[in-house]
Amino acid sequence: MARVFFAPYAAAAGYGVPVGHDARWDAYLSAKAIRDIASGLFAAILILNRSVHLLGWFMLVAAIIPLTDAVIVLRHGGTQAAAFGIHGATTGVMLIISGLLLLG
Repeated sequence: MARVFFAPYAAAAGYGVPVGHDARWDAYLSAKAIRDIASGLFAAILILNRSVHLLGWFMLVAAIIPLTDAVIVLRHGGTQAAAFGIHGATTGVMLIISGLLLLG
């Protein structure tokens, strides 16, 4: 998560849509960083409070993020490997985990 603060352009390439080394991208990269950090902290709060069922619902809803990330990567010139291999796989894992948490 901290990668976007310390190496934002490498993080963008890892996301699947590299951007040029231009200060105009800094705001967008920072917004992505904050979103990722906040999402992780929300999940951590639910885990630390042993809110299994609520964590399941959170994970289910949060799966929208990597799903739309895959669409964003595809619509903006990223590779199918990044869209499906990174973001699609993340979506699948999150859906499986949320299902297990909700059924458990």
